[in-house]
Amino acid sequence: MSPDKLDTEQIKKRGFISQTARNVIEYIRNISKGTWYSGSMTIWFTVFFLAPLIIIVIYSFLTKGLYGGVEWKLSGEAYKSLLNQSFLFITVRTLITSLIATLITMLFALPCGYFMARSKNQTALLLLIIIPFWTNFLIRVFAWINILGNNGFFNEFLIRIGLVKEYVHFLYNQKAVVLVLVYMYLPYAILPLFSTIDKFDFSLLEAARDLGATKPQSIIKILLPNIRSGIFTAVLFTFIPIFGAYAVPLLIGGQESYMLGNIISDQLTKTRNWPLAASISMMITLVTTIGVLLMMSFQRKEALRNREAKAAEKAELAAMTKIRSFGASLINRQKKVSGQPSQNGLGGSK
Repeated sequence: MSPDKLDTEQIKKRGFISQTARNVIEYIRNISKGTWYSGSMTIWFTVFFLAPLIIIVIYSFLTKGLYGGVEWKLSGEAYKSLLNQSFLFITVRTLITSLIATLITMLFALPCGYFMARSKNQTALLLLIIIPFWTNFLIRVFAWINILGNNGFFNEFLIRIGLVKEYVHFLYNQKAVVLVLVYMYLPYAILPLFSTIDKFDFSLLEAARDLGATKPQSIIKILLPNIRSGIFTAVLFTFIPIFGAYAVPLLIGGQESYMLGNIISDQLTKTRNWPLAASISMMITLVTTIGVLLMMSFQRKEALRNREAKAAEKAELAAMTKIRSFGASLINRQKKVSGQPSQNGLGGSK
């Protein structure tokens, strides 16, 4: 083959490669930033959420290894163990503790969110709510141990003022666990409530009171129904992490206040029953998923209700506009008709 033909083929190959590179670059440029963002988020959730979840699902159906770990034999023993009486007792305790802590948290979060929404110093109040997040979780737990302990601040204060003569055991019981859980997750309830209440039209409360409603009645019948989405979000943000809590029941409550998170830890580190730990995790995940699905369904219904209300309002305004225009046309027509008889009457008398 001659050198001229070789040069021609090389030029054609280089031209094809350069054209392909141009097409690839043009394709990358045409991809929107949203596509890049969604693609990266998809990869992130796949690697750090879906993959661990799939591993937990698989491990929950395997057999416990003799020295820990798992044996690759399908078994349903882990899920059968969930029906054990002691485990059911801890599950009920976890559920009751989570419900009580969530209820108390909401009772504190609602007035706080309302006060913040009505306040002129919202930035400063938001800063006070966020400040606890600047401190490590365990440091805050140990701070409560120093406050509630036998030699803690609270006991020393009660003894000095003479209310008690001996130390009161505030720690290592269910009440202490609920107290610290409420403190830990109160900001998670206040923030969504504040965000929702801040968008509320407070003139509706004034109108309700002008019509004879008391202040509690106006809040119950007007405010609460209009912030249902914020209340539901706050309940989920509080109940779900409390239901899987581990550090607070262990450090504040002790053995008598064990919750599901502590059982998972014991099964992984002490008894090394990984399938049982995975099955308990699946149960908590199932509860969490049901809660999220309920929130999504509620938000979808709320958005549909808002769209229907806006559509009805627009239709009402359009109808009122038509009625007004029709009434104006009738008045004009009546004026024209009433002017003609007066002229005919004058002509007849003549």
